[in-house]
Amino acid sequence: MNRIYLDNAATTPLDPAVLEAMMPYMTNHFGNPSSIYSYGRENRLAIETARKTVARILNAHPGEIFFTSGGTESDNMAISAAINDLGCRHIITSPIEHHAVLHTVEHWDKTDKITSSFVKLLPNGHVDLDDLDAQLASRKERCFVTLMHANNEIGNLLDIYAAGEICKKYNAIFHSDTVQTVGHYKIDLRSKPVHFATGAGHKFHGPKGVGILYVNDNIKVKPVILGGGQERNMRAGTENVYGIVGFAKALELADAMLEKDSAYIQSLKTYMVNALEQHIPAVEFNGDYAGESLYTVLNVSFPKTEKSEMLLFSLDMQGICVSGGSACSSGADVGSHVIRAISTNPNKVPVRFSFSKHNTTAEIDLVVEKLKELI
Repeated sequence: MNRIYLDNAATTPLDPAVLEAMMPYMTNHFGNPSSIYSYGRENRLAIETARKTVARILNAHPGEIFFTSGGTESDNMAISAAINDLGCRHIITSPIEHHAVLHTVEHWDKTDKITSSFVKLLPNGHVDLDDLDAQLASRKERCFVTLMHANNEIGNLLDIYAAGEICKKYNAIFHSDTVQTVGHYKIDLRSKPVHFATGAGHKFHGPKGVGILYVNDNIKVKPVILGGGQERNMRAGTENVYGIVGFAKALELADAMLEKDSAYIQSLKTYMVNALEQHIPAVEFNGDYAGESLYTVLNVSFPKTEKSEMLLFSLDMQGICVSGGSACSSGADVGSHVIRAISTNPNKVPVRFSFSKHNTTAEIDLVVEKLKELI
């Protein structure tokens, strides 16, 4: 059975050209980058070349890019640095952030170090920036604001510039989880008033287990992992050399093909919206799907019936990979915290379809056919 993979917001297939770039560092170039002989120095050079590539594409200084194990670690590092090194005592976030942020804020809120609050959401799932302004205006202590650039479940895009300007006005530290947008949009960190940003290689056809944390030069933070001088003393432990090389290669390829790929993927999303509206009555779309939204993500609510309650399972049986929410919490079927935050209607079954350059309209036709049978 041929699988139809429409869960690219969870992870993407590795690009063959990325694997090719990684292979030498999995085979012949196995030296430790911290060793002083040529075997080690070659790998050190590979890491620093990758850092420069990433910095150039994101318009940052190479010294502002730190390689990590992925988005979750990067989010954790940013939040703990804001609390421990930058004196932030109140955190403002939104109820629809990724669990890498929500659970971390919750953890810190249980200590006596910080308090936290949620910014209000507008009916379409966007963050209410007036409420953010009002909350920051009312706080005496230094605040940390963490709001994702694009929501991984409904696709809503934050006006990162407007949010950053509000933070600047109140001298707040601003972190944006940019995991869903790095590799999918032109991101110019130099022009954006953001102190921390994050990325994960596997969201744009790179390897799993490697990510970045951007730390703006204007702030000074201390290491989170101790025990070695790696990553300019910020993250001890022998570097994931082939992962880092793969991250940079994947970002380079994504950047080179951005215009072509984004236009194609957007056309797939539009095609699916039209097909669903045509063939499945009572279908609804979550978030600002036709406005400020990721071109890779479409979140759809189907009417709840005995059949549709088993929708994800039934689609899986047909070889169709989609999700009901974030992949990071799919082991526990508690429903989507994002959908709960924006919709109070229990008679809907939300499904996230997320696309890549490898998908086709023929696949979407097949999926819509199956959905017609199942609903």
